[in-house]
Amino acid sequence: MPADGGVLGPLVPGARVLVIGAGVTGRAVLKALRPLGVAAELTDDNPAALEKFATEGVRVIDADAAAGRVGEYTLVVTSPGLPPTAPVPSAATAAGVPVWGDVELAWRLDHSGHYGPPRRWLVVTGTNGKTTTTSMLHAMLLAAGRRSLLCGNIGDPVLDVLDQPSELLAVELSSFQLFWSSSLRPEAGVVLNVAEDHLDWHGSMEHYAQAKARVLAGRVAVVGLDDPIAAGLLAGADAPVKVGFRLGAPGPGELGVRDGMLVDRAFGAEAVELASVDTIGVAGPVGVLNALAAAALARAVDVPAAAIAEALAHFEVGRHRAEVVAVSGGITYVDDSKATNPHAAEASVLAYPRVVWVAGGLLKGASVDQMVARVADRLAGVVVLGRDRAVVTQAVSRHAPDVPVVEVVTGEDAVVHETNVASVTRVITSPGEPGKSEVSVGARLMTEVVAAARGLAAPGDTVLLAPAGASFDQFAGYADRGNAFAAAVRAVTG
Repeated sequence: MPADGGVLGPLVPGARVLVIGAGVTGRAVLKALRPLGVAAELTDDNPAALEKFATEGVRVIDADAAAGRVGEYTLVVTSPGLPPTAPVPSAATAAGVPVWGDVELAWRLDHSGHYGPPRRWLVVTGTNGKTTTTSMLHAMLLAAGRRSLLCGNIGDPVLDVLDQPSELLAVELSSFQLFWSSSLRPEAGVVLNVAEDHLDWHGSMEHYAQAKARVLAGRVAVVGLDDPIAAGLLAGADAPVKVGFRLGAPGPGELGVRDGMLVDRAFGAEAVELASVDTIGVAGPVGVLNALAAAALARAVDVPAAAIAEALAHFEVGRHRAEVVAVSGGITYVDDSKATNPHAAEASVLAYPRVVWVAGGLLKGASVDQMVARVADRLAGVVVLGRDRAVVTQAVSRHAPDVPVVEVVTGEDAVVHETNVASVTRVITSPGEPGKSEVSVGARLMTEVVAAARGLAAPGDTVLLAPAGASFDQFAGYADRGNAFAAAVRAVTG
């Protein structure tokens, strides 16, 4: 390995490194550290998870002991979901021990030449649309014959792909990963949009936006100009090249839409038509914005227009991302379970003229009032579920009082909330804990949700699962929630 203390810092042979998190990320970190000759130990607040690693020969330490002895370590590498206020990272910071995330470790190892010539990182972040944009970008790079790997918050951790041959990395990063990645300097990075999300983790919108802005510290900084917060980040970016994209006609240094075509006026002296808007396989304005963002990063590394057009013409949206499940009786059923915050849900609703909206879950401190006000004229009805369902119901009461609302709840959670809307509460008596009954609570719940939505819908409507909240209150994840919705739809539509 090339000697590069400036990049690798405390990662020297014999250094004691504490790894936090006995999951997929922790395993990737331990694998990456092994050839470096450091003394790595693993901690987690789940003893059973630690025990599994211990049987594999990994040195482990319980979380309380790790927090008390953290000053003995040279470096802490944390799984990204752990906030800085958690006991071990907080203790490390107080003791002056640097804390990196797995992406920071990957960036430093790659940049040092540990895996050969460093890759050119193309990084996508934002509140909404990250996965679709990153997937579009990867498709554009492959269409141009470039050696690209798709990684980060989509697919494999970055650390797990760095030993594979590639020229470029198409990387999706969350605000958590970026918070722990202070030295990241991508070839090009984009902030798609910034709206309320994960405020319980970051503490404020300012801190959340600051984490997102870390992708703008490389050679090319790209932001969505139609989003006021994202647009405001461009002025403070250190990148030599600053680019914006918008739904309207592009100005100099921008990508946009003109006469039904995606147009690039940022990379080159002349405007270049890239692709027809009609070829984008993602519904609504959000699909156009995702395509523009992906094209901006692709153009930053000289991908020709023909490859961008080819990639978009063949691009298919991923599972649980505005996925059409069925069309029956003139009603379209769409699974957008990945819309886990109000910003994503708003974009999803606005893609359809008339919607029965299925919403709820864990809102993570975000407000839905502005979102409901902006989509009120699209709503034919609302079906709410999950822990924060009352927040959604009350927002509909304030901003769309004539829209009928059905609350679907489990038996132990059945509380009727007084609202001004035409609200009905349906109660399911839970047979036990999810996963412990013949028919899971989540599946039975979604059966009732779909039945309620179907009752509110008319021919021409779209029944849209775009929850605006996380799923972990009632499901194993957004995919589990989307699968339950799809199964319930197919059961009633045949």
